[in-house]
Amino acid sequence: MSEGPTGGAPDTAGGMMLTSLVEPPCTLIPAGWFMMGCEAGRDEEKPVHRVWVDAFEMAVVQVRNRDWSAFIEATGHPAPKFWNDPDVNQPEQPVVAVTWVEAAKYCDWLSRLTRRHYRLPTEAEWEHAALGGRERALYPWGDTPPDAWPEYVARWTGEVRGPLPAGQGTPNPYGVYDLSENVHEWCADWFDRNYYATSPERNPRGPATGERRASRGGSWRHMIKVSRCTARASIPPVFQYADYGFRVARDCMVDC
Repeated sequence: MSEGPTGGAPDTAGGMMLTSLVEPPCTLIPAGWFMMGCEAGRDEEKPVHRVWVDAFEMAVVQVRNRDWSAFIEATGHPAPKFWNDPDVNQPEQPVVAVTWVEAAKYCDWLSRLTRRHYRLPTEAEWEHAALGGRERALYPWGDTPPDAWPEYVARWTGEVRGPLPAGQGTPNPYGVYDLSENVHEWCADWFDRNYYATSPERNPRGPATGERRASRGGSWRHMIKVSRCTARASIPPVFQYADYGFRVARDCMVDC
């Protein structure tokens, strides 16, 4: 079901091959209640509030350069900033310097290609996935500080010039890799630091409008390269940073 640069009719044989190359492995994030936010965190993480998230599926790895390359070839979309920088352009590294707008376009393209509904995760979905069923855990691995967590030390000690290949290390209890580290991940929501005070209880999707889009997770460029599960961030949706990428989510095909 490949489509031409202008989004023409699918080509079945070529499309099947393209789909097999870019359709991401996903894992089920089960429906459930959780306590969103952190009373010991920053102001925008408060108040802690009870949230229900419907079941959905999340990509086990961040979108990689090889995935983005398929998108470029299929659609004629321009390459992102830093595409030729060897520190960040290796095939298995997460793609970086992609705007929120471009990430949304990628999801739309992937949806048309696969006939599944791909999208960016909401902040609530992302946090629910990062916690991995461990209520109020500080990090995807638990409460151990990063500098005392052997895998973090092994991954991030020494000179760091770019993100690591996606999918290394140990996944969280839901089977998702690199949550809270490697690159910041765009979320679907507009960002409002006071949103938690008025957030709906079920499937919150952020405010209707805004100037900045929400993001979650840590970054290879920071001194501490992992963020807490509840930590929130945001930048304008057209910004291109070398430590900003994304991962996709998709709706379940049947009730799950």
